[in-house]
Amino acid sequence: MKHLFIVNPKAGGIDATEEVRARVQSAFRTREEPYEIYVTRGPRDATRKIRLDASNGEELRVYACGGDGTFNECVCGAALEENVSVCPFPTGTGNDFCRMFGTDADLFRDLNALLDGTVHEIDLIACNGTYSVNICSVGIDARIGTDVHKYSGLPVVGGKGGYIVSAVVNAFKGIATTMHVRCGRYDLEAKHSLVCACNGRFYGGGFNPSLDAKLDDGIMDIFIVKKVSLLTLARCIGKYAKGRADELPQYITHLRGTDLYIELDGEDVINLDGEAVPAMSVNMHLIPKALRLIVPKGLGHGTEICPLSL
Repeated sequence: MKHLFIVNPKAGGIDATEEVRARVQSAFRTREEPYEIYVTRGPRDATRKIRLDASNGEELRVYACGGDGTFNECVCGAALEENVSVCPFPTGTGNDFCRMFGTDADLFRDLNALLDGTVHEIDLIACNGTYSVNICSVGIDARIGTDVHKYSGLPVVGGKGGYIVSAVVNAFKGIATTMHVRCGRYDLEAKHSLVCACNGRFYGGGFNPSLDAKLDDGIMDIFIVKKVSLLTLARCIGKYAKGRADELPQYITHLRGTDLYIELDGEDVINLDGEAVPAMSVNMHLIPKALRLIVPKGLGHGTEICPLSL
């Protein structure tokens, strides 16, 4: 078995390569398995590297050293591969995937807990030729996330301030767009503010639309938000972000399903685990047990509602 550490030197704006190298070398002083530290050179390099290493059939454990974007690239490389397992090893301050594990989230920062961990099969959302392990969305929230980088680097604004500025700018550009949304018996072409499909629970740095989504239950939680005014959006966003969308049935439709289709009125962006993908239509399908997740040793003891069926 080989351990592969994928390091994104640009994750979070801080190059953590040397920190990762030091921690890995320390952990493997008492371990005999082979390992490699691979520093990515550009977008999707992690996906390419994992597929290349997986092609020899050897058991491969992959650790995504970065943020949600790095983990998504590693997930795309490990998807449907029977000899590859993967997990996040966050080097930044935030990680929406880990956040859903509550007080157990810090176990993903414990390298020895990861190295001693077990493998658990979880679901994936296949979307427009790529994959999402956590949350996919289309609409104003996806546009806000896409534009954050335009503002977060500005003086005074800062990282989280970038979300606020992006939200204000996009709200005034227009909240709703025409979408033809189909999911089971739901079939409606109208103005929608956003559509969010959850395999996991958190996105956008803390939004938690689904309180009980599980990564391995074979179904997506889907939230469809109709066209609303700026004032109504401001009143409702707090409840949506805290998993209380069912208190707003007049504005938000909550469905559960395995397939979601959206036709867009012109090109827009899809948010896939924080990564922006341009599209004119969206085809989502949940694939059960398509990814082998490394579960850190000790996980499940400190989480009231665990997102895994352990």
